[in-house]
Amino acid sequence: MSRHISKSKSKALYLYKKAAAVGIQKLSLSAAQLRTSATRASCTDSEEISEGEDWYASHIIQDKDLLRKSLHNSGTGLHVLDLVNRGSLEADRTLYNKLLNRCTQMGRLQQARIVHAHILTSHFKDDLPIHNTILNMYVKCGSLEDARNLFDQMPCKDLVTWTALISGYSQYDRPQDALVLFPQMLLRGLEPNQFTLSSLFKAAGAVSDDNNKHGRQIHAYCLKYGFDTNVYVGTSLVDMYARWGHMDESQLIFDSLETKNEVSWNALIAGHARKAQGEHALRLFWKMLREGFKPTHFTYSSVFTACASAGSMEQGKWVHAHMIKSGAKLVAFVGNTLLDMYAKSGSIEDARKVFDRLVRQDIVSWNSMLTGYAQHGLGQETVQRFEEMLRIGIQPNDITFLCVLTACSHAGLLDEGQYYFDLMKSYNIELQISHYVTIVDLLGRAGLLDRAEKFIREMPIEPTAAVWGALLGACRMHKNIDLGAYAAERVFELDPHDSGPHVLLSNIYASAGRLSDAARVRKLMKDCGVKKEPACSWVEIENAVHMFVANDDAHPQRVEILQMWETISGKIKDIGYVPDTSHVLFFVDQQEREVKLQYHSEKLALAFALLNTTPGSTIRIKKNIRVCGDCHSAIKYVSKVEGREIIVRDTNRFHHFRNGSCSCRDYW
Repeated sequence: MSRHISKSKSKALYLYKKAAAVGIQKLSLSAAQLRTSATRASCTDSEEISEGEDWYASHIIQDKDLLRKSLHNSGTGLHVLDLVNRGSLEADRTLYNKLLNRCTQMGRLQQARIVHAHILTSHFKDDLPIHNTILNMYVKCGSLEDARNLFDQMPCKDLVTWTALISGYSQYDRPQDALVLFPQMLLRGLEPNQFTLSSLFKAAGAVSDDNNKHGRQIHAYCLKYGFDTNVYVGTSLVDMYARWGHMDESQLIFDSLETKNEVSWNALIAGHARKAQGEHALRLFWKMLREGFKPTHFTYSSVFTACASAGSMEQGKWVHAHMIKSGAKLVAFVGNTLLDMYAKSGSIEDARKVFDRLVRQDIVSWNSMLTGYAQHGLGQETVQRFEEMLRIGIQPNDITFLCVLTACSHAGLLDEGQYYFDLMKSYNIELQISHYVTIVDLLGRAGLLDRAEKFIREMPIEPTAAVWGALLGACRMHKNIDLGAYAAERVFELDPHDSGPHVLLSNIYASAGRLSDAARVRKLMKDCGVKKEPACSWVEIENAVHMFVANDDAHPQRVEILQMWETISGKIKDIGYVPDTSHVLFFVDQQEREVKLQYHSEKLALAFALLNTTPGSTIRIKKNIRVCGDCHSAIKYVSKVEGREIIVRDTNRFHHFRNGSCSCRDYW
């Protein structure tokens, strides 16, 4: 037998030397190849084959084979560990670290548990560095339960141990668990380092407690022990205050940092972007460039988000051009925000171009594209893209279906909307209240108010103010006073401080000529302290945003603006425009009602844009509430007499006015 074993070893050694001679550093043979070699060496005994494999693997095993499965059912689960058990490999610290790191890199939780179990049977079972590596592995693999169990069982813990678990809780959206560990760590006499504190600030930024006491207490600790000057800790502080929305404090900490890096700038820019403070975010971006810092994908993503919220397409285009010049690729998350920016700025064509050029189109990419189509009232296109998504195997989620249902509602696709609502069950998607709201809106817009009310009463969950609000909006559209009043009462009960339903009910009464009832609702608003959000519109011209309110007399060009609208108003009346005075909710005569209609914010913004843009160029206007019916009608006529495309974004959707018609087909 020994002669045969020697032959097997000699054969393997010959193959290894032959590979090295042609420049190959390592040669990895499968079990089948090893058996073939053994057979050619006239070795037929299974024990001889096994010993040949052991010798070969122990000498030339590669990293890619570390997690190779056991060759026999009786093994540990990993071939390398089987070799250790047979004595063919030495179970030293290097081998275990390689195995643990490989599990971490590849996210192999099952194999990680096998390695952990094997370590517990070795002389490293109480080794602190090895245990810390295992703990970190569980955290990186996303199994916080395994990490916590190990943490609780460890007889000895050091700062690395505590930091690893705190970091894990912070990264995986369990901020309270991370914050609870900090005082426990201090009681054991351990002092945090920059990594511990950075993770704690991340956790504190995600928690909304009384006066944000946890984060402020940790901040006080940093000030006491001088950690606030550390760039990593200071950056985490900037991010924490920004996530709380305390931008002044965030800016103060940012300015006090002796050393800044790209992450510091990103934290501050992202904070302004989350608060829809696009102008602040853009100013910081340009300042970041002037001071020599290179934007990252996170920087671009935050800036595009800021531009999307403000609808600042010109600024967004400049940033997009800068990103292209920097050589940055359209990776998923930054590409998705760029796509969203173009869609929300009114250019669904540019959004589609970005979508087509993405390095990889994930579910977020598809949802962003579907949302864009839905917002622009492109119902059929939304449905077609959704079907395309299903054909190529992208699994939809609850947001995907919400996009499709919204598109069906805005486009009046009643049958399609009901079909996709039922289809959600096939994908085991749990229905959210937003899906029910959309179906009520779908039925209500189609004029099926009785079916909408019946649907609400048969809902398996308690209807919210948003559900009744959707019915109220439909009643306003179809002038159903009685059902509208009933829906409004339900909304008042559930959300008495929302001004929207009060205004809708007042409008229902006013449009029906019941001005005393409209006045009663307005008085109710006043008595309850409910304030109507003031309507405003804004337009971006040459990288500057100009905002207008109704009857605006503060703009430097107010005289020219009013003169322009009077001229335009005369032109559109000549081709058929008739002011709809039902949208004026005051006790005034017909003539005064018409005058008040002419100074709505979107009309002033449009007149300003006509004054300050080149003939034939597209005009983009944003409004913070739903565009009124009279303005919608007037802008249709303006698009015809001026030969301009006018895009208006209100809270519901986009309206593309071209040659006297609107993309919504007057269905909004």
